[in-house]
Formats: sequence, structure tokens, C-alpha cells
Amino acid sequence: MAEHDDDPTTPRDPAHDVVARVLARAGTALQADASDDPDSDGEQLDREERSALRRVAGLSTELEDVTEVEYRQLRLERVVLIGVWSGPDAELAEVSLRELAALAETAGSVVLDAVLQRRAAPDPATYFGKGKAAELAETVAELGADTVVVDSELSPSQRRALEDVVQVKVIDRTALILDIFAQHAKSREGKAQVELAQLEYLLPRLRGWGESMSRQAGGRVAGGAGIGSRGPGETKIELDRRRIRTRMARLRRQIAAMAPSRETKRSSRHRSQIPSVAIAGYTNAGKSSLLNRLTGAGVLVENALFATLDPTVRRAETPDGRAYTLADTVGFVRSLPHELVEAFRSTLEEVAEADLVLHVVDAAHPDPEGQVKAVRDVLADIPGADAVPELIVLNKVDLAEPGSVAALRTRYPGAIAVSARTGHGIEELRERIAELLPRPSVRVEVLVPYSRGDLVSRAHATGEVLAEQHTGTGTQLTALVDETLAAELAAAQSA
Repeated sequence: MAEHDDDPTTPRDPAHDVVARVLARAGTALQADASDDPDSDGEQLDREERSALRRVAGLSTELEDVTEVEYRQLRLERVVLIGVWSGPDAELAEVSLRELAALAETAGSVVLDAVLQRRAAPDPATYFGKGKAAELAETVAELGADTVVVDSELSPSQRRALEDVVQVKVIDRTALILDIFAQHAKSREGKAQVELAQLEYLLPRLRGWGESMSRQAGGRVAGGAGIGSRGPGETKIELDRRRIRTRMARLRRQIAAMAPSRETKRSSRHRSQIPSVAIAGYTNAGKSSLLNRLTGAGVLVENALFATLDPTVRRAETPDGRAYTLADTVGFVRSLPHELVEAFRSTLEEVAEADLVLHVVDAAHPDPEGQVKAVRDVLADIPGADAVPELIVLNKVDLAEPGSVAALRTRYPGAIAVSARTGHGIEELRERIAELLPRPSVRVEVLVPYSRGDLVSRAHATGEVLAEQHTGTGTQLTALVDETLAAELAAAQSA
């Protein structure tokens, strides 16, 4: 725990320095000077809507006038972070706690303190040891904290036991990420996916109180009890579980019903033989900024974790004029909840269906290699995603140390260093995308009637036109196209 000990002769616990750096918020993925919006990000009107109800520090939620209900600002939740440090050094624990602090702030809280315990493994009963848990309770009471946030996933029994000790709400990393997703989801499909993930997380963690936990004895056989021992029937907690399962089944049906619309759009692009590129990467690595820079999409860009959840598909062109689609996907994070991966599977399938994956990495992050591993671990759970060619894009090089960028380019040969904010390296990235996208391989030399100008346009958009000449009867075209278009061009010529 961060203690105040000014005696220079007292040996310092390395955990103290870790907590101090966490609370100082230095070196996190949320760069202070990354908030300037370049022109490529558009007007960012969505940001005004998101900021309409903003939490502020020190503000009470009590209303003096009921008419204020639509205009109030919510008080920031006051939280204490806790984590277990088991490695030989504190570096990994520090990076993880910094990220947890950023997640907590994104969810709408203010971090008051952090407690870090070095032990081989979390305590199976209360996560912290008995003495450290009592010390945590004193810290929470002294600071007036509302919530304790744990930097790992807790079992239901651990959470209940720790709540009994600290006497305030306890949530784990998974619940925190789910809360952020619930705040930022906008589309109907995104909201359904988040709700499904939340219910999957909640189901094994339901807790009954008092008489609601009464049960049926099951007749005289149950423990020798008989008359007077039978319960009122289905208990409240059983009712809650049944209602949750019913709601989950309904949500799965809704998500499945939305899938055909996405599949229809995807199939339309496939029929047109338009190559597709998917942008994947760690949260706040700059995926939406890169999409805006490449296509002018105007997608919401905010210096926050999981600012955008809903996928966006936009049309783009290579330097030689070939069309392709660029899809922005949901961001990833270390220990991304399994419930979210399952719920967002239909969205993440955009990666598996792509011809190329742009893996965006925050080059200014303290642990970019850890980000790469976290993203690849999630993609490994998506069938077919590991077979898609990957291009590493080192973003935010304007904020990173040149030595770090050079080391990353050595670690990942072929990586492209860019800055979506300044435009540095974007042209090199466009050229590299053009090289990696599949090229049409069928050579045609046809005379296309002027009435089928749409075929000539498709040859320009999806193929490579080698020669074009306008004659009295039509357009003499020499081009490299895909098999489908080649057959259509041959049919048009012979018609």
C-alpha cells in the first residue's frame, strides 16, 4: 500500500514505488497530448452526445429539485485499486495497474489509492491475505471510498468474502470492462451483445438474502425432515436464474436474427470481388483515427479506452485506384472477458472474413509487445482469423521514443511506422496495403459495348486496367480482372 514514510533510512518496498507511479498516471496508454483532433477525424458530433451527461468530482447526486433529473451531473465513484504481484519484478504489475486505473477512470470514477501485495498466488478465500484484507478495510474507511476494484477475475465466493471484510462494493476487472462496454455501446446489436455478456457474467454470481434463500425440503427423505419443513416452492434466487436464462435465450435469438443483415452486406462485397481489410488492435491504439485518416469516415475518436465498440465499414482506394473496404473492429485488452469474446463473435468474424488484417499497435505504450500478444490471443479464438495475412502498424510514433520504434521494427519485420494524428507514414501504409491485397489474375482483351459501361467501371474499381481505347462500337479494354468479371465481359462482347 502507498504509505507515507519520509525516513530515508527505512528500506522501501518496491510495491510503494509502483503504486506511486500508478496514481501519478504517468506512462499510460492515455496520452495527454493525443487529444488534439486532426482534420481527418471530422466534426466528431458523437462526442458532444457522449459528454452531455458527464461525471464530475465532488458533486452530490442528491437533487434539490426533481426537475433537475434530466440535467444533473453524476458524482465520480471513488475507488481503491488492489492487485497481487507475484513476479520477480514489479514491471508487469505496474503496467497492469496503470491500465486498471485507466479503465476505472473511463468507467466514471476517481482513483484514490492502490494496494499491491506480493504473494505467490491470490488467497482462495479473500484474494488478499487476512491481514492485508483488514489493512485494505482501514484504507477504504479512511479515504471514504465507494468501491474496491480488483485487478483480476474473482470467484463469487472471493468477492462475497472480500465485501464482508471491506464493507463496500467489490468488483473485478471483468465487471469493470463490461460496465465500460455497456456505457459505450450504441447500435442495437452492440447493446444486445453487451447485455448478453453481462448476464453470462452475472448468472453464477447471483446472491440470495434471508427468506429468499428458503428451499423445498423434498419430503421426509430430505434429512429426515417432513411436515413443516417444506418451502414455498420455487425460491426467489431460482426465479432470478430462470428469468436470466430466458432473457439470455431471447438475446441470442435477437443477435442471430441480426446476423443475416451483416452476412448479406458481406456477401455483396464478396460478389463484387472487392477486397476487404480489417483493423484490429489493442484499445486506444488509434484504430478509429487510422480509419478516419485512410477513408475520412468521421468515426468517433476519444482519448479513452473502448471509445468505439460498433464496427464501421468504409470504402477506400489503393494508390493505383483499386477499391477495397476497411472495417474497424472492437478493441482488445489484456484478459478480455471470455463472455465478451463470445457475445461479439459475429462482430469479430469481420477479421476472419478479411483479406488482410491491419494490427494497430500503440508504439508509445510502455508494453507494446504485451499488447500484440493480447490481441493475437483473442484472434486465435476466432476460427479462420489466424490464416489471414497480418500487417503490423506501429501508430503514435510522434509520441514514442525513436529507439523504441526502431526496436519494434526489428522485433516485427515489415511493420509500418505511422502517426494517424499527423499523417506521418500514411502514404507508405497505403502502398503496402496495395501490395498485400489480392490482385486479379485473369487477363482479358475485349470490346465492351457502350451500353455496358458498368463493366468497364468495375474493371477500374476491382481490377487493373492495362489499356483502354474508345472506338466507334465500344471500349477496347485490356485488363487483369477476377474470374467472375472476366466471364461477364466475355458475355457482353459476344452479345
